[in-house]
Amino acid sequence: MSKPLFRLGVSPTLRLLAVILLGVALMALDHRLNELQTVRNALSTVAYPLQVAVDAPIRAGSRLLESFTSREDLITENRILREENAELRARQLRFDALQMENDRLRALLNTAERAQERVEIAKLLAVDLDPFRQQIVLSKGNRHGVYPGQPVIHPDGVIGQVLSTQMTSSTALLISDPGHALPVLSARTGLRGIVVGTGNPRRLEMRHVPPQEDIEEGDLLLTSGLGGRFPPDYPVARVTSVERQPGQPFLDIQAEPLAALDRSREVLLLWTSERPDADTDTHPEEEGETTEREAEPEGEADIPGAAENP
Repeated sequence: MSKPLFRLGVSPTLRLLAVILLGVALMALDHRLNELQTVRNALSTVAYPLQVAVDAPIRAGSRLLESFTSREDLITENRILREENAELRARQLRFDALQMENDRLRALLNTAERAQERVEIAKLLAVDLDPFRQQIVLSKGNRHGVYPGQPVIHPDGVIGQVLSTQMTSSTALLISDPGHALPVLSARTGLRGIVVGTGNPRRLEMRHVPPQEDIEEGDLLLTSGLGGRFPPDYPVARVTSVERQPGQPFLDIQAEPLAALDRSREVLLLWTSERPDADTDTHPEEEGETTEREAEPEGEADIPGAAENP
């Protein structure tokens, strides 16, 4: 196919130049007279679906990316919050434990202030709640002036008495020990009797009470002061049951210790007025002698007039 030697018509350059001039003229006309606003609106309306179709994938991708980013941020934030919550709960538990310890020590100090005798706080080093031997090991011993037979109390009530002493520690016998007996009296009627351990830290027995005596469930039992070891009027237990069995010379009386014998962490050592102060005590261990002093638990033999109306 042969090409013409000379082409007729307007050249592309002239056409481009014409289009440019026409565009500039239209822009100038629109800028000065705003005559093309109607045309512009119509073109925008026609082109809007195309713009939406073109922009839709971009918007969807952006939203999907934001969704993944937000989910990752939420997962990370949730993990951080869980860790912070676990740490705060652990701290709260520690604060609660410190608060309870503070309350216990405050109660002990208040008891010490109320007591006229000399008292000192001792911590429990060991606890033996064997049914046949109820003992605790305390953090005070000979060097602190602790002596066998010394009363051990708690803000809630009597705990027991020191059984033996060492240089820096001592062993105390709980009032729940089957071999421990403590003279008591009823706060309501003044009735005297003897509280004996049962091997159960939450149960005591009151003995030597005739059936005709006035004692009821709920009566508060206090130390009577008889026997010379425990000062009078310290709370010991509360009566939980009273049974009158036919043919028996004494009532069957059960009581519950007021002090938490199996849950206490600190106790008070009580120096009675009949004992010398720790500064005047002699300590054979410091002179090179080794002693293992044991005090017999306060019992019926220690009670003057036990044969009387208890």
